[in-house]
Amino acid sequence: MSNFFRTKIEFLKGIGPQRAILLQTELTIFTYGDLIQHYPFRYLDRTQVYKISDLDEGLPFVQIKGFVKSKELLGEGRKQRLSVIVQDSTGELELVWFKGVKWMQTQLQKSLEYVIFGKPTFFNSRLNMAHPEIEAVSEIKADQSFLQPVYNTTEKLKNHRIDSKAISRMMAELLKLAQPQVKETLPFSLLDRYRMISKLDALQNIHFPASTEKLTAARFRLKFEELFYVQLKLLRQKTVRKAELKGQVFKQVPTLTEFYNNHLAFDLTNAQKRVVKEIYKDLGAGKQMNRLLQGDVGSGKTIVAFIAMLIAYDNGAQSCLMAPTEILADQHYVGLKQYADKLGILIGKLTGSTKQSERRILHEQLQSGEMKMIVGTHALLEDVVKFQNLGLCIIDEQHRFGVAQRSKLWQKNPWIIPHVLVMTATPIPRTLAMTLYGDLDVSVIDELPAGRKEIITVHRYDAHRLRVFGFLREQIKLGRQVYIVYPLIEESETMDYKDLMDGYESVTRAFPEYQISMVHGKMKPQDKDFEMQRFVKNETHIMVATTVIEVGVNVPNASVMIIESAERFGLSQLHQLRGRVGRGAEQSYCILMTSYKLSKESKIRLETMVRTNNGFEIADIDLKLRGPGDLMGTQQSGVLDLLIADLAKDAKILQESRAAALEILEMDPELALPEHENIKQHIQSLQANTVNWSRIS
Repeated sequence: MSNFFRTKIEFLKGIGPQRAILLQTELTIFTYGDLIQHYPFRYLDRTQVYKISDLDEGLPFVQIKGFVKSKELLGEGRKQRLSVIVQDSTGELELVWFKGVKWMQTQLQKSLEYVIFGKPTFFNSRLNMAHPEIEAVSEIKADQSFLQPVYNTTEKLKNHRIDSKAISRMMAELLKLAQPQVKETLPFSLLDRYRMISKLDALQNIHFPASTEKLTAARFRLKFEELFYVQLKLLRQKTVRKAELKGQVFKQVPTLTEFYNNHLAFDLTNAQKRVVKEIYKDLGAGKQMNRLLQGDVGSGKTIVAFIAMLIAYDNGAQSCLMAPTEILADQHYVGLKQYADKLGILIGKLTGSTKQSERRILHEQLQSGEMKMIVGTHALLEDVVKFQNLGLCIIDEQHRFGVAQRSKLWQKNPWIIPHVLVMTATPIPRTLAMTLYGDLDVSVIDELPAGRKEIITVHRYDAHRLRVFGFLREQIKLGRQVYIVYPLIEESETMDYKDLMDGYESVTRAFPEYQISMVHGKMKPQDKDFEMQRFVKNETHIMVATTVIEVGVNVPNASVMIIESAERFGLSQLHQLRGRVGRGAEQSYCILMTSYKLSKESKIRLETMVRTNNGFEIADIDLKLRGPGDLMGTQQSGVLDLLIADLAKDAKILQESRAAALEILEMDPELALPEHENIKQHIQSLQANTVNWSRIS
C-alpha cells in the first residue's frame, strides 16, 4: 500500500476534520485506502422506471419518476414527520420521512422532477415509501453510469448529510486522485490465465460500472485478489511451520498392534482407517503435526484420538486430551479408561472438581513420567501441571478454546513442541475450513460406524402435541429414554416461546407415571451432574433441558430427542442436539416442534434437518443462511473480515485463488522471482501497516 493510500481521510476535498471523525467512528474509514475499499453493496439500475400505478407492496426496492404535488409537516416534537405527495401521469404516491424532516422539507421543490428509489408499502390503506432515496433529474449527469452505486451508511451519518450519494461524490473525487497511485498487486501470469482486468480498472468499475459486464469482471478480480492473499498467508504459515518446527518421531507401534489384535471389539470404518494412516504418517515425519480432525457426532473420533495416544505411548511420550466441559472430559475419560486398563496403561483425569489430594498425586505422576495419558479441562493449563515429555496434545471442540490457551498447552514441553490434533464435531463448510484452518492439515471422518441407524427426523406443529406425547409413551414402554430441549430458561415478555419451567410442569402433568430430570445452565455444577447421572443410570425416563446437553453425556439408551420451538435454533445447533441420540443400536428419532408462524429461513432450516443427516451439507446451508461471522462467533472474526468476497457464494473463486497461491509458493517459496516482486511488495506493505491480510488496497 503506497503512502498515498495511507493519507488521512480528512484531507480529501469535501470531508474535513468533523466529517472525518464521523466516518472513522461509524464506518471505520480512516484513510484513502479504507475509503476506496468501502465497496457498494448494490447498484441502482437507472434504466428501469416504474409507473406509480404499477406499484404494489409485493415489489422490492423500485425506482419511479415524479413531481412534488404537496408537502406537509405532521405531528409534534419527536413524533413529527414529513409527508410528501408525488405524482406522475398515472397516479400519486406518499413519501414519508421521520428523521431530518425540516432539512428534507427545504430541499424538495415543486417545480423539479425527481428520481425516487424505495420500497413500496401499504399504511392506512394507501401506498407509500418511507425514507426513499431522492435526486433531482436535473442533477443526474449525462455521462453518469446507468448502474449507480449504493453504499452502506448509518442513521447518524445520514443525519449529518453523509448518505450514499455523498459517499459516491467522495469516491469520485478519490478515484480521480488515485489513478496514478494504483499499483498492480497480482502477477501478470495470473491476470492472463484468469483473464482478469487490471487493479485500476477493477476499482473504477466496482464503484462506477461502465456496464454489467465490467461490474462482473471487477467483482471477480477483487474477490480473487482478496482470497488469494488470505490463502497465501495461511499457506506460507503452513510451509514455514513444516520447515522450521521439528516434532518427535513416533514410529514404534507394539502396544497399538496388541490393541488392534486383542482388544478392539469392532472394525474401524474405512474413514477412520484413512485418518489413522494420515496421523501416523505425520507423527513419524519428524515435523510437528498440526491436524484438524472433523467428524460428525458419533462418527468415532474418540477411538482415533486413543490410537494417536497409543502411538505416542509406544514411543515413550505422554499425551493429553483437553475438553471444554467437565461432562465431556468425564465422558472421554470413561471411554478411554476401559481400553487403557486392558493394556495396563495408567490414565488420569484432571478437572476443576478434582480433589486437592488427588491433584498432588496426578502432578507427581505426570512430572515423573509414570502417567503417560491424561484427560482434562482447562485445569491442564495451570502452571503447576508439568509433564516429563508431552508429545501429543489433543484438543476437543477447539473453537471453545482461545489461541492463548492452546499455546499455553504447547509450552508444556520446553524442548520440542508437542504434536497437535484438534477435533471438532461441528461440521465446518469446506470454504470456511480453507479460510479459518488453511494452515492446518485437515482429516475428515465422513461415515458412521457399522450398525448405526440414521436418525429419523420429523417436523411437528404444537397442535400435534398429544400425538407426539403418545409416541413418547410407546418409546418409554420399550425401555427407551427421551430428551426434551427448550431454548429459554426464563419467560420473555416479548416472545411467546415456552420457557423451561412451564415445559417441565407440562411434561410432569403429561407423564405422572415416569421419573423426570431437569438440567439448565443456571444450576450449580454438582446439581447438574447429579441430574445427568440419574439419566445416565436410567433412573429417570425423560430429561427436560436447555442446550447444556448439546455437548455432553453419551446415553446410548436415549433414542428420542424433542426440540421445542425448533425455529429458534440455528441449523448447526439443531444438528448437534440431534446427535445426542442415535448412539445405540436402536432406531432413534428427532422431533422438531414449532408453532405455525415460521419465517422463510426457519422453514429452510427445518426442511434441511428432516431431509438429511449429513453434517457437512447442513453446515454449507447454514453458512449460506447465516454467514461465516455468525457461524464461528467473534473469536474467529478477524480472518473473516472480508471486504468483498463471500465464503457462502464464492467457493469456486476461493478454490481457484488457493490453487494459484499454492502453485506460486511451490515454484517460488521466497517470492524471489522478478514476476512475483509485486506480491512481495504488497505483503510487505500490508505487514508494515498491520492491516488484516484480507484487507487489500
